[in-house]
Amino acid sequence: MNFHLLHPKEQLVRIMNRIYNNKMTTLSGGNLSIKDHNGDIWITPAGVDKGKLTPNDIMCVKANGDIIGQHKPSSEFPFHISIYNKRPDIKAIVHAHPPALVSFSIVRVVPDTNIIPQAKRVCGKVGYAPYALPGSNQLGENIAATFEQGYNVVLLENHGVATGGTDLLNAFHRLETLEFCARTIIQARRVGKITTLNEEQILLFDHRQNHLPEFELTQHSSLEREIRSDIVDFVHRACDKNLMISTEGVASIRLEGNNFLITPSGLGRRSIDIEDIVMIKDGKREKGKNPSRSVLLHQAIYDHNPNINSIITAQSPSVTAYAISEEFFETRTIPESYVVLRDIPKIEFGAQYSNPELIAKTLNKSVHVLLIQNDCLLATGKNILETFDRLEVAEFSANSLITSKDIGDCIKIDDNQIEELNIKFSLL
Repeated sequence: MNFHLLHPKEQLVRIMNRIYNNKMTTLSGGNLSIKDHNGDIWITPAGVDKGKLTPNDIMCVKANGDIIGQHKPSSEFPFHISIYNKRPDIKAIVHAHPPALVSFSIVRVVPDTNIIPQAKRVCGKVGYAPYALPGSNQLGENIAATFEQGYNVVLLENHGVATGGTDLLNAFHRLETLEFCARTIIQARRVGKITTLNEEQILLFDHRQNHLPEFELTQHSSLEREIRSDIVDFVHRACDKNLMISTEGVASIRLEGNNFLITPSGLGRRSIDIEDIVMIKDGKREKGKNPSRSVLLHQAIYDHNPNINSIITAQSPSVTAYAISEEFFETRTIPESYVVLRDIPKIEFGAQYSNPELIAKTLNKSVHVLLIQNDCLLATGKNILETFDRLEVAEFSANSLITSKDIGDCIKIDDNQIEELNIKFSLL
């Protein structure tokens, strides 16, 4: 489905549903708008349940000031129009009150997007707008003035956040990614010292190595079709479980030999469909499609590890808290965590781009999961079910470990108990 071909009313409803269902706003909070090519502004209404919004509820403020619709436009319309007037390149605006970003707004600290390279590239530098009465012209002036400085994401003092984009998905991705950063930073501060990336490190992310030679795919086997469906199903499940967000996360499954199918580059994970999945065959990409930037890393892993048939890289908040901190992710907490995950090594940032063979060779019969510093968790398995289970168990385990810090010191399973687990579950 091409989201951009939907009517603005439908786009606004779908994105508001994502924001509300992912607990980034409340029944009465938040507002979205789209500026049409003719100057009309489509905006969510005031006083309508955000959890039950329909296209008929969306309001249109015509370029001449006429209002069309059965409700009143959002009370925050003044700041939407102010931003559009100051930034003609912005065609959509998202405003919401995600809990983690509200936490930053009420302590008046801007989240650092340098924790992972994707976040910096999606959000850029985050601006800051001083407080003013909600719905007032002054608030509109404050926010628009910050956008006018070139920011596309603005933290609102004691209020929430506003993001702008070339379209509604673009603006939403910035909101979702910044909220992810905020949640991850909060978790990581409870873990220990946070590490961030410098600009030179972030530039490694821009070195596109996914423009492989192309091949023409002329027929689709039943196995290939099944794999496409499995990748889509598990990526969507990962999004639903907050293990991935729209701008982050990669999944692949081996097809035959060292050929595999992988998620594409540049598409929101929540909207990926089977035709978007990219086949990699003999080091070539399916014609007309761009695979994930991680394609060479996945290729190296399959080449070096014949027993690995599935790979997922993801940035779930609690696991990523360990990826961006200097602390060790302790899995010797409960039997399931150790049995499913084993000990998790951490790889220095940059290896995923410059030395994928190092990561591929780190994986073996006793290392199925690893962390890449300031990037992601990489999970592997003999099939997608096993891989996804490892991702899910890792996030649950990391969350429990972080939460336990508010109660007392973590007491690890001792060496004798680990030996018993190794024997019982044939982990040696």
